[in-house]
Amino acid sequence: MTRPRRSSAAASLAPAARRASRVAKNQKVSTTMTSSTRPADLVVIGGGLGGVAAALTAARLGQQVVLTEEYAMLGGQLTSQAVPPDEHPWIESDLASPSYRALRAGIRDRYRRAYPLTLAAAADPELNPGLGFVSRVCAEPTAGAAVIEEMLAPLVASGRLEVLLGWRPVAADVDGARVRSVTLRRGADGAERTLEGALFVDATERGDLLPLTGTEHVVGAESADRTGELHAPAVADPFDQQAISWCFAVEYRPGEDHTIDRPAGYASWTEHVDAFWPGPQLSWEDIEPITLERRTRPMFAGPTDEPRVEDLWHYRRMLARTQFAPGFLPHDVSLVNWPQIDYWRAPLLGVSPAEQEAALDGARDLSLSFLHWMQTEAPRHDGGTGYPGLKPRGDLLGSPDHLAVAPYIRESRRIEALFTVTEGHIGREMRGEGVAAAQFDDSVGTGYYRIDLHPSSSGRTYVDIACLPFQIPLGALVPRRMTNLLPANKNIGTTHITNGAYRLHPVEWSIGEAVGALAVECRRTGSTPQALAASAEGVADLQRLLGGTLGVTLRWPREIRDWSPVQDHVATETAVV
Repeated sequence: MTRPRRSSAAASLAPAARRASRVAKNQKVSTTMTSSTRPADLVVIGGGLGGVAAALTAARLGQQVVLTEEYAMLGGQLTSQAVPPDEHPWIESDLASPSYRALRAGIRDRYRRAYPLTLAAAADPELNPGLGFVSRVCAEPTAGAAVIEEMLAPLVASGRLEVLLGWRPVAADVDGARVRSVTLRRGADGAERTLEGALFVDATERGDLLPLTGTEHVVGAESADRTGELHAPAVADPFDQQAISWCFAVEYRPGEDHTIDRPAGYASWTEHVDAFWPGPQLSWEDIEPITLERRTRPMFAGPTDEPRVEDLWHYRRMLARTQFAPGFLPHDVSLVNWPQIDYWRAPLLGVSPAEQEAALDGARDLSLSFLHWMQTEAPRHDGGTGYPGLKPRGDLLGSPDHLAVAPYIRESRRIEALFTVTEGHIGREMRGEGVAAAQFDDSVGTGYYRIDLHPSSSGRTYVDIACLPFQIPLGALVPRRMTNLLPANKNIGTTHITNGAYRLHPVEWSIGEAVGALAVECRRTGSTPQALAASAEGVADLQRLLGGTLGVTLRWPREIRDWSPVQDHVATETAVV
């Protein structure tokens, strides 16, 4: 547990500021500039899926909301981090959040409106632009960002929502257990702005408001003695943090040469071998996350035009030319987020600014090195060496260079919450054969995903274990002490282990939606989140708002609660997320 003193901590975020500045200079950012204080009902810091859902929900319910984002587009892991949505098997049904379904439908409709799809693709109610099999909606990240902007546009026009892009939090004014204001700095020009609000939401990717506000939190892995978890380490390790990945998109143009310059650290990636890995990361060999067996997976194991081939290329393909009119798209485009670009050499949290900068630079160098290796030295499917025709498509990611706008961050600081979800609540092995996940009286949403932890900066290999369809308990969204700060990303009351199941797109959205509704109820009743969570009447009112007005599923139907397959779509196909 940590409880830092009140501090600006601006220096600790300097690397992120420099990277935000690099992006902001190449994209449209907010033009508002003032150092004055602006009160709001809700201030959401962080524009990932959780932050967007919180702001959207609260503003639609009449709140005055300010939403800020470090980068120049909203959507977080879906957009700036370029990760197609990993989702549960029931995501196309009415059991999924209506507002999240609207986001997915909006992406599909954008392609139907603006792209020359084939007649079959346009008529497909489950249109998948890329035919990637990691998700039923594999598409360009910029498409997701555009749809989010459309969803928020009426609220911006009405004056209920203000969106600030290109700003990061650098300081907080805290009075005891209450946040009075948060100061932001714009990466493009260093301008500062201070925001006041009745309630604040930390929806940043790393839980940046937690140290700034002195909110008690956990970093890395808790010990098994503390959590009672079967797969927790014997000793707590704050540096046991999941690998980050800097994703990139490539188009394959046979016969052309798009080879990038050799990255500075290329030699080390071809030679260095970690103890738990079968060889250098610049290879087609990796580890099967569930069995930990060595495996070899080529980029191409069959024709690129096939709807589905069990290879790396088809896994996250985000544009499939067969979905579009002949001649529109000469080549497919695929998204590289494979084990080979998992950067686990150094942690990102709880380290000095210089160490954080080095970790981010290391992740970029690894991704660029893997791209260069694929172009020059990779064993080809036809017996040759190298694919120089792999052309980086950073333009499709909204990026000014070869890589995604931002790194994919799987793990954040996590609040010390009123209630912490552990493996014993959702893990299939710990729950026992035929036993459903724990049922929570204060449920504010549902989710499902395997407990999927990538190799960590402590030298731990994969932890990828079966999970059960679960609920999101209100207690996990409420800090123990801070009375007007709520989490809405990967920073809720989970453990290092259970974060592996709660960290993906639809669950993050549901967390944000619940937090937005909670903010509305707290404002309406004058209650703190803690008081509302302790009141049976307050919880019931919140659940009526979520389940009735918003149409959110709070409890899985019995047939899903009791569903326990040996293998399923998520179990077999999300292991390299």
